[in-house]
Amino acid sequence: MAISSLLLRPYPPLPTTQNSQANNYKSNILLPLRPLVRPCKNSTSNSLRRTETHAAPISSATLSSDSKYKHLWEEELKRAFPSELASQQWESADEKFQELVDKRGVENVRMLIVDSVNHAKAGHPGMALGMAEVGYFLYRHVMRFNPRNPKWFNRDRFVLSAGHGCLLQYVCLHLAGFQSVQIEDLKRLTKLGSRTPGHPENMVTDGIEVTTGPLGQGVPNAVGLALAEAHLAARFNKPDVAIVDHRTYCIMGDGCAMEGISNEAASLAAHWKLNKLTLIYDDNHNTIDGSTDLAFSEDVLARFKALGWNTITVDLTNGELKLFKSALLSAYSETEKPTFIRVKTTIGKLSKKEGTSKAHHGTFDEDDIKQMRQKVKWDGYQPFHVVPLIYREMQIQADQGENLEAEWKSKLHYYENIYPEEAAEFKALLHGGLVPGWESSLPNWPTTDPVDATRGYSEKCLNQLAIVLPGLIGGSADLASSNKAYLHEYGDFQRHNYKGRNIRYGVREHAMGGISNGIALHGGGLIPFAATFLIFSDYMKNSIRLSALSHAAVIYVMTHDSIGLGEDGPTHQPVEQLAGLRAIPRILVFRPADGNETAGAYKVAVANRDVPSVIALSRQKVAANVEGTSSDAVERGGYIVTDNSGKELPEIILIGTGSELCLCETSANVLRKEGRRVRVVSLVCWRLFDRQPEEYKECVLPPSVSKRLSVEAGSPLGWREYVGQKGLVLGVEDFGASGAYLDTFKKYGFTEENVTRIAKSLLSN
Repeated sequence: MAISSLLLRPYPPLPTTQNSQANNYKSNILLPLRPLVRPCKNSTSNSLRRTETHAAPISSATLSSDSKYKHLWEEELKRAFPSELASQQWESADEKFQELVDKRGVENVRMLIVDSVNHAKAGHPGMALGMAEVGYFLYRHVMRFNPRNPKWFNRDRFVLSAGHGCLLQYVCLHLAGFQSVQIEDLKRLTKLGSRTPGHPENMVTDGIEVTTGPLGQGVPNAVGLALAEAHLAARFNKPDVAIVDHRTYCIMGDGCAMEGISNEAASLAAHWKLNKLTLIYDDNHNTIDGSTDLAFSEDVLARFKALGWNTITVDLTNGELKLFKSALLSAYSETEKPTFIRVKTTIGKLSKKEGTSKAHHGTFDEDDIKQMRQKVKWDGYQPFHVVPLIYREMQIQADQGENLEAEWKSKLHYYENIYPEEAAEFKALLHGGLVPGWESSLPNWPTTDPVDATRGYSEKCLNQLAIVLPGLIGGSADLASSNKAYLHEYGDFQRHNYKGRNIRYGVREHAMGGISNGIALHGGGLIPFAATFLIFSDYMKNSIRLSALSHAAVIYVMTHDSIGLGEDGPTHQPVEQLAGLRAIPRILVFRPADGNETAGAYKVAVANRDVPSVIALSRQKVAANVEGTSSDAVERGGYIVTDNSGKELPEIILIGTGSELCLCETSANVLRKEGRRVRVVSLVCWRLFDRQPEEYKECVLPPSVSKRLSVEAGSPLGWREYVGQKGLVLGVEDFGASGAYLDTFKKYGFTEENVTRIAKSLLSN
């Protein structure tokens, strides 16, 4: 079976709903834009990248000096701001005019949020209303993107770590011109099958970079995106042309600040000096249960400053966008540190609930809606109204993004002519990073080779793959020497060497998982691996789950995979972890038995570019390179290793994974010498086996053969499905014990003698 057939089906495309009001207006009024500011040339070394390549972070493209455009706005601005318009100063003051336009844009954002929540009778309006200025300003004046091509490589990335505030992003995406969010989509907030789910999902809505929701997760995602940009820029930018040059913005809330993962990731971002990362903290002093005073009194700004961030405080409770603009300019000019902008806001702005935790989620009563409409002069407008000129205003940024993409393509064409070798590698990364024939780099191990732990075989696989896969990058949580997960010829990713392909995460498993998701979803062809002990997968379980949910093809290298690690004792001996990981939808969990199965696991894991994988590996040397194992057969998840039954059915089937497969094989040999027909099956990846045709599964595990024994030094949970009601499961139902690994295995029955004894008991019944 071809590996490509193992890929999971993508979400079906959703129908695009056109907004006639927006499209008709755009087609009728197309005013000229100011010339774009062209990026300067860049000199990129092996260390920190200079930042003057990017156009100014605050858009210079406006129509504020166009008298015709101002005249079109006159009626709407007089309606909204009669006192400001009375002086008539706005007609000659471009800055004042743009200020009023932006203010009306923010109010339109807020009213769309209110309409969406009340129409859906569900949602989280509080954060979205409070941060309306930030969302609008980023999408109108700051971020470089092209809504006509949401996947343009050199776009700026935006992450909403406070994912419950998704309405803010949905509304901004709609106004910015993304086809993925139309008015009808805003009306279908949280509805089954809609493109506006209750938290952002990157596989559902174009313009959403990563799936967020569990608080804190978006912060390491953003760090991963910024890391990917820094790494690719260091590898490919040249003194005369920069083809990788974008920024990452992230909004986090009080809940994100409380979650430990955000601190882990922020510590690394500062250590690496990822100066193109801007983290915007929505400081509204409220969580679901009430004021943050209930459980949170630390100085978050001081914490980030201590970590090594450039820190800024902005008070947006009065909606003064110029303050936020100044903060962003400061972030842009910072060349040594990532920037943390603390933004003071009012949760549930405009509503009667504003400033209280009651605004976090829920709808608004009729009286509240009436008052909000009066406050922003929205009387007479139907629900989901968009001021037509707001579409035109936002189109300015979209047009600029389209021009920037065209300019980037010209740069890339120049780059191809001047630097053909680097260009070939870069374009290979843009197309997924898999060069033809990469699979042939994986080693083969004959049974005569010296035995090794599967972590040792993994080390050889990773280093061979690194030669042919330019995007392979990753690291361990302070365990590289134990995991054997290190690329020996490729250096460390550090502040002075962004080219390095080994990431030193320190003791930060959870951030490692979240950062790896950001790297995988960056779109630059990088293939991240993240390594730790299998027991510590619990520290990063939410990140692993989000890898599967968001189609982030992270390769999790999990060593010390059973009670066989011995002396470290039960605190370090994984028992229930395999069962928990196998329960996560979409993820591929491999437990290879030897070198060939380890190579096969990497072959499938690398080939599946939208599916995460866990490769569970032994610390102890396996007893043998098992005769009959196959690298190619791993892609079927389970297969027959050996069988002496000939044309008859076996009397008994022994099923194993990992280092216990050799116990099945040695026991089978004992039984065969006694004249028994014995089949040994490797069930290296349950999910892949479960996806095989029924005919194949029944060929491997014939239903008529009820005498089956599974052997795995972990939780027995789940094995009953494969051994049947009459079969037996040899597993571990305790926490393990401290002792030499052979003694520990013996204590729990994982010996050739015990496996043979259990098999004979089955055969005698």
